Amino acid sequence: MSMSSKEMAKLAYQALAEKKAEDIQVIDISGISVLADYFVIANGANQHQTEAMCDAVEEELAKAGVSIKQIEGNRNSSWILMDFSEIIVHVFSKEDRLFYDLERIWGDGKFIDVSQLSYIGD
Repeated sequence: MSMSSKEMAKLAYQALAEKKAEDIQVIDISGISVLADYFVIANGANQHQTEAMCDAVEEELAKAGVSIKQIEGNRNSSWILMDFSEIIVHVFSKEDRLFYDLERIWGDGKFIDVSQLSYIGD
């Protein structure tokens, strides 16, 4: 059985939360874009934390059988984009997140409360 994009977004959210990511947002963009179904956006307090956040997301989704399609940015970047096809995870430094303001750009999407994301096994 394959994992739904909503379940993938939930796993990414949980992985980010476990690494104490700041202001995690999940935006359903399925109705306004063909890029993905969800954006998951978060920022870290420092470079070490953002690295740990990316590693955690990649590891949790890999455990669930979801492989990463592409990564933009590297460990020294202040914005790392992780493309898992159905979801795209954006991990920012606080400053770059404020500068790029993806929440405003993708404001036509539906902002999802984490409680609305389905749980694995539900």
